[in-house]
Amino acid sequence: MQALFPSQKTLSQTFSGCSPFVQPQPQPKRASRWLAQSDRYPAWSAVDDAKNKAAKLSDAAVAEFDKASNKAQAKAGAIELYSPKYYAACTFGGVMACGLTHTAVTPLDLVKCRRQVDSKMYKGNFEAWGKIGRAEGLRGVFTGWGPTLYGYSVQGGLKYGGYEFFKKFYGDLAGEENFHKYKTLIYLSASASAEFIADLGLCPFEAVKVRMQTTIPPFARTTFGGISYITGKEGFGGLYKGLYPLWGRQIPYTMMKFASFETIVEMIYNYLPGSKSDYSKAAQTGVSFTGGYLAGILCAIVSHPADVMVSKLNANRQAGEGFGAAMGRIYGDIGFRGLWNGLPVRIVMIGTLTGLQWMIYDYFKIFMGLPTTGGGATPNQEKKQ
Repeated sequence: MQALFPSQKTLSQTFSGCSPFVQPQPQPKRASRWLAQSDRYPAWSAVDDAKNKAAKLSDAAVAEFDKASNKAQAKAGAIELYSPKYYAACTFGGVMACGLTHTAVTPLDLVKCRRQVDSKMYKGNFEAWGKIGRAEGLRGVFTGWGPTLYGYSVQGGLKYGGYEFFKKFYGDLAGEENFHKYKTLIYLSASASAEFIADLGLCPFEAVKVRMQTTIPPFARTTFGGISYITGKEGFGGLYKGLYPLWGRQIPYTMMKFASFETIVEMIYNYLPGSKSDYSKAAQTGVSFTGGYLAGILCAIVSHPADVMVSKLNANRQAGEGFGAAMGRIYGDIGFRGLWNGLPVRIVMIGTLTGLQWMIYDYFKIFMGLPTTGGGATPNQEKKQ
């Protein structure tokens, strides 16, 4: 017998569009066979896929870094700030920061030195590398990498370790209140003192490097072969005949490098919200690279005339010729304008170099459980943290 009243289903079908209480059920659409099926892919877009892979790699790298860092810290033991162990760690960080970065940019340094000695030798970097590569192969493009690695490893260790020592030493002499007043002067004094000592280790290797890079073909094939050749012909003093202009180049360079870095990093953290400790390790090393790169540009400009003179003296100073006489003769040959040969190349090289050095150095300090450099705290405040 047919029902007198309509069923619930019939009512729903009839009044579904009118009733405020009954919502229409969406009808599933049949997927076209021409559309890609998203469930078969790890990410619906290539960009998302790349981001996911990058995030996984980053997480894995951070995990490995933390694991290695914890292992190194456990092996080294607790490192108290401004203890002998602290200075040893800073020295090793300086060895890594300077030795590796200077060696990596040897091809740039090679062209810079040759253009300083003879500005007409090459028109540009790529032309220079092409000519050198065709004549001497890849080894020729890296001429001087050996003395560069040895020399700047020694110099970097003494410079960074010495800077940390002298900054604390002069800061203690000044006292905490005066440190804030005269902190730039303390940075300048500490860096100058450290570089004065560091250049004594660098100078013999720098003499070999410059001669290797500015004589064609190179006067020696190995670092210690070059040292033997120079000492055999000119005595031990031949390794240090470029010391005064090296001091003239490196001490202003390092004073600018450390003082401007500390100032720039402090300005960055003052501009950013929060305090330095609020930021991650990666963010802090990013600040270190930025501050280092900007400081490197200033360093290159300040020290470039002396850098040109070092290259000229090591390449062209005559046997028995006095330092002043050699300087006067070379300046007479090249003039004031010649002191700025190769500056654009050196700005790129030194800016990148200094940024990478500070990033590597501060990353190593983080690796050993130490605070990064800069940010405005005095040495005594850092020790309390």
